[in-house]
Amino acid sequence: MGNTILKTDFNFPGQTKVYHGKVREVYTINNDLLVMIVSDRISAFDVVMPKGIPYKGQVLNQIAAKFLDATTDIVPNWKIAMPDPMVTVGKFCEPFKVEMVIRGYLSGHAWREYRAGKRIICGVAMPDGMKENDKFPTPLLTPTTKADVGHDEDISREEILAQGLVSEADYLLLEKYTREIFQRGTDIAADMGLILVDTKYEFGKDKDGTIILIDEIHTPDSSRYFYMEGYQDRQDADDSQKQLSKEFVRQWLITKGFQGLEGQSIPDMDEEFIASVSERYIELYEQITGDDFVKVDVSDVLNRVEKNINAYLA
Repeated sequence: MGNTILKTDFNFPGQTKVYHGKVREVYTINNDLLVMIVSDRISAFDVVMPKGIPYKGQVLNQIAAKFLDATTDIVPNWKIAMPDPMVTVGKFCEPFKVEMVIRGYLSGHAWREYRAGKRIICGVAMPDGMKENDKFPTPLLTPTTKADVGHDEDISREEILAQGLVSEADYLLLEKYTREIFQRGTDIAADMGLILVDTKYEFGKDKDGTIILIDEIHTPDSSRYFYMEGYQDRQDADDSQKQLSKEFVRQWLITKGFQGLEGQSIPDMDEEFIASVSERYIELYEQITGDDFVKVDVSDVLNRVEKNINAYLA
């Protein structure tokens, strides 16, 4: 399956901290710069799978870079440079303790809640009489808490303000930015024959107190896409939508009896399935960017990444 990055253990000049997330490794340099390495790990139901997906880190990093560059007129972001296809270097900032989730369609988690009979999600009402993958009249903002460990939890705007997680003035800006970035992503996806179904954004404040967009945006890990062609026909026929996102991995795990619940064992991802996941990620890259995906040399991927970062920091 080629070399994948499952974990890094680098020590860069001026390094003051390192954070190992579900997918990303973030190195803090002189409390000023962040070096984010997007690994080839894949997580589902907040559980990291034991095997990596070839080229996944490159796909995620390059899509995120493209969309960060395409939204700078809406909100400033953390990206400064991309010294390696799997690496972004950016501004150090203090992240907000909430993730801004926005949903244009009744899919994924929202559908599972809806199917269970709930009509309120994160304090927002969902209309009656909808079926899976129907479009909402207006995109719904459904924020979650940002958990360091375990599951992110749904939370309402009222709870966020009551708990003092974000000030009201800042939160209104986060809502505004979220809707505007989602509209931009929706327009770009439509030009490529795709529907941006739902996504999440993370924000922080830099040292000047400016709100900036951080982390990844509009990648298959943070977003769900449907193919536009045939969408309505599939809805009318009650067929599943053809989608490009990580949801197909979740669905595969569900069929194997795994939803991240206590006592459940992670099913083995064989080479054929891993290859199919890698192909789906590459397919999304090409669909959403309109660019051919160029596989970089992964024969010695850890050394390549370390060497490129050191060259940039020097």
